[in-house]
Formats: sequence, structure tokens, C-alpha cells
Amino acid sequence: MTVERPAPPVWRSILYVPGNVPKFIDKAHERGADCVLVDLEDSVQPAQKPEARAMLPETMKKVARGGADVAVRINRPLRLAIPDIEAAVRPGLSALFITKTESVQHLKLLDEVVSDLERERGLPVGSVGFGGMIEHPRALARIHDIAEHAPRLIALMLGGEDFALETGSVPGDETLELPKRLVAFAAQAHGVPMIGILGTVADYSDPDAYRKSAERARRFGFSGGTCIHPGLVTALNAAFTPTEDEVAHARKLIEADRQAAAEGRGSFSVDGKMIDIPVVERARKLVARYEAIERRQAGR
Repeated sequence: MTVERPAPPVWRSILYVPGNVPKFIDKAHERGADCVLVDLEDSVQPAQKPEARAMLPETMKKVARGGADVAVRINRPLRLAIPDIEAAVRPGLSALFITKTESVQHLKLLDEVVSDLERERGLPVGSVGFGGMIEHPRALARIHDIAEHAPRLIALMLGGEDFALETGSVPGDETLELPKRLVAFAAQAHGVPMIGILGTVADYSDPDAYRKSAERARRFGFSGGTCIHPGLVTALNAAFTPTEDEVAHARKLIEADRQAAAEGRGSFSVDGKMIDIPVVERARKLVARYEAIERRQAGR
């Protein structure tokens, strides 16, 4: 059965912004992020969560001024998630990031709440996407079910710090690569963008190392990354954008394939290398992504 979902976003960079800190909120639109993720969870102390929710309508308007999509990270348990959702679902919201995503049933429950609010507030039903955050090892057993059947799912990611906490491990490249790749395989199997880098997002002191980690994640099929420091947005945008040389080579392959097809040939050689269907399809996907990024930039 086909699950109805919003169109997958083009998010190379997702910048976390604490939902109750005006100095970060006011400048978020200047950072160049594809998506600003307003956080109501870990960066907001429990006593300040009502204030962050009350600020949210104005916060969302402010962070969107530069053309970024707006998402909101909500809390778990349910008694905190519901008021978060009620505050967030309004015009301008692209997605809710669902912390501690556990199952399809979990997301279906939240889907009911969001659908009711969309109807009440005159929004197209189904327009708000869900970013599923896998933060407990037991959720890995259900990850393919989530990727295939969860409503509204437009992105998956591993919450590295929480996952490390639950597994008793130290967050880092070595400990997080395997679970991140397992989540990525499930996402890729069902056409869901995988967000993240192959490491931890907590250390922002070395932008060059961060960029290299993001470039490595892109080679593994990740589509974008997150950061908590605005200085890393540029690194993410660069890492997850195909280079001009890559695009030129891809277009060369596509044109050679067109010529070969006109001559009745299924495979051909370019620059001394044999080219067949998977190589051409990869080239088409790369060009399609590059053009989607260009359209996004033109619309800002």
C-alpha cells in the first residue's frame, strides 16, 4: 500500500535554533541554512518550554525571513508533545521532527493530532511532514517498517547523542557509523531522505573536519546534515551540493547514453570506462538533485 507523504525536501543544511533564545532566533535567517529547526526539546529547560511555545508563532516568522524552510523539534512524552504540536502547526511549518521515534503506531498517533489541527486551521491535510529521529536501539528493529509505512515521513535521522546514551557508548565517528548506516539503508530502501553526518554533531570546533565528515556521508547516500553552530552551515551546503565537475561529467554521461540509445547500443565507453545503466541512472539523479538545489536557491 502506498503511503501518502509530502514531497521530500531539499535540505542540505538544517540549523538547530533554541526556541527560547531571541539572540539566536533573530539572526537565524542570515545563516543560509536550507531549514531552520526550532528546538523545543533538549535546548529548552523544562520550566521554559511554555515560554518557547508561546514564542513560536513569531519565532517561525523570523527564522523564515531568508527563505529557509521551518521545522520544529518536539518533545517526548506525549503530554509534552501535544502542546508542542498545537503551538507549531500553523502556516509556514514544513515539518515536525519527532524525537524518540519508536514505531509506525507512534507516528500514526501524532498524524491524527496534526491532521485535526490542519483541518481546524485551514491548512492542506497532510502538508506537514515528519522527520523521524531514531534515538533508541529498540527502534532499529522497526526501522524498515517505519521507513515504508509511517505517515508524513519526509526524513530519517539518528539522534546520535541520545542513541549513545541508551547504548552506553561514547558518541563519535566509530560508535555512531554503524547505527547511522542501518537507518540510512532503511531510508534509502523506501525513498526517504537520510539526514546526518557519519559522526557526532556536538563538536563544532573544527569546520574543516566537519565538512569532510559531511562529504563522506554524502558518498554514503546521505542527503543533508544538521548543525548546532551557524558557522557550519556553509560547510554543509558545500558538502551536500554536487560540484560543477561532477555535474558536467554526469551530463556528459547522459548525453552519451542518449546517443548510444539512438544507435541501438545499451552500453558504451566514456573516457576509457565502460558505462551501463546504473552509472547513467546515478548521473541522472545527481543532475536532478543539482537542479533542485538551483531552483531552491533561485526562489530565496
